[in-house]
Amino acid sequence: MNTFSLPKRRTLQALLSSALLFGGAFAHVQAADTGVWTPSWTASPQPIWTNDFVLPVGLPATLRDQTVRQTVRTSVGGSRVRIVLSNEYGTQPLQIGATHIAPAGGAGKALTFGGQETVTVPASAVVMSDPVEMPVAPLSQLSVSLYFPQTTPITTIHWDGLQPAQIAAGNVLDANAIKAESVVNSRLFLSAVLVEAARGTRTVVAFGDSITDGAASTPGTDQRWPDFLARRLAAQKVAVINAGISGGRVLKNHMGMNALARFDRDVLGQPGITSVVLLMGINDISWPGSTLEPDGPPTQADALIAGYRQLIARAKSRGVRIAGATLTPFEGALTMPDSPIANYHSPAKDAVRQRINAWIRGSGEFDAVLDFDAVVRDPQNPLKILPLYDSGDHLHLGDAGNKAVAESIDLKLLLGKR
Repeated sequence: MNTFSLPKRRTLQALLSSALLFGGAFAHVQAADTGVWTPSWTASPQPIWTNDFVLPVGLPATLRDQTVRQTVRTSVGGSRVRIVLSNEYGTQPLQIGATHIAPAGGAGKALTFGGQETVTVPASAVVMSDPVEMPVAPLSQLSVSLYFPQTTPITTIHWDGLQPAQIAAGNVLDANAIKAESVVNSRLFLSAVLVEAARGTRTVVAFGDSITDGAASTPGTDQRWPDFLARRLAAQKVAVINAGISGGRVLKNHMGMNALARFDRDVLGQPGITSVVLLMGINDISWPGSTLEPDGPPTQADALIAGYRQLIARAKSRGVRIAGATLTPFEGALTMPDSPIANYHSPAKDAVRQRINAWIRGSGEFDAVLDFDAVVRDPQNPLKILPLYDSGDHLHLGDAGNKAVAESIDLKLLLGKR
């Protein structure tokens, strides 16, 4: 059984660099590449949270002698493909019995790790598969199937997957279609799909919370705003990857690590990164005093701005262009009769949002400003999302709203001169 370990905070970029520096089989593979390894799809890892939280995880505790099949949609295409598996929040080694990848609904190919079909991912580590020959078209669907032969606690997830993951009994990796025992809406252990794209391919990262993660967009249809942006940029050899986490905050942990903690892993460590769009902060403002964090002290605008400045400084120190997106309206958010969350919005909280947006627009500290607030707000009531763009919960954008903000982005402003 092959074991390939990495320290907890090593990034994909560091992995590629180490292979070239230290040689070995992986370096031999990399030396033979004719393109550049580019992240075509990502899902930022999150830990499992406790059952007493208002938003339940909704996943089985363990897997055993089961296959998990997950479908992803690529951004850019390439001639070969590989995946990344994450055990970042596991406290014990993760054993994978076998892994396949296939065009969605088509015949698959086995993936290996250092030439072996089985792999053990140490606690807190990630592993990258060997490359496999498989032409991948831009904006196409792939299925990744993982077989778990022994009892495996589910520890590292991406909660709001918006794409059903099928869980079937036994090892059914070779089946074009599987009979699912259960279906979950989360990503399990799968954190990235990379393709060997044409040289010169660039990467844009959408870094945010549930609005970027696509919460309330139509499941299974790839209607998040980064998906629409990927459609605009695929022909220009620009990958768009989604590093949104529902519940994500700039300054605090819970449904994932805070932005300052995960910025290197999810943004700066991505191969070929050119630009990042930052759309985060509404949860910092709105969680305190709500059902989500009833005893939390109010977030001050100055503290949130200080967090933004740290992200700006870190991006610019790496030569990465950073665009700040204004926070979208949220009056009446999560007030539906069946909502488990109360007190998410208040006039005082909205005043903080307004101050943050004024700073984003006027400070000049971002390389570019994307005024999402101006795009989606209702001209008759600028504190609310325009009904056409509202998902119905008055916080998240519906499909039309996601398309509107993606189409509003000036691509030259986003990418800069080249």
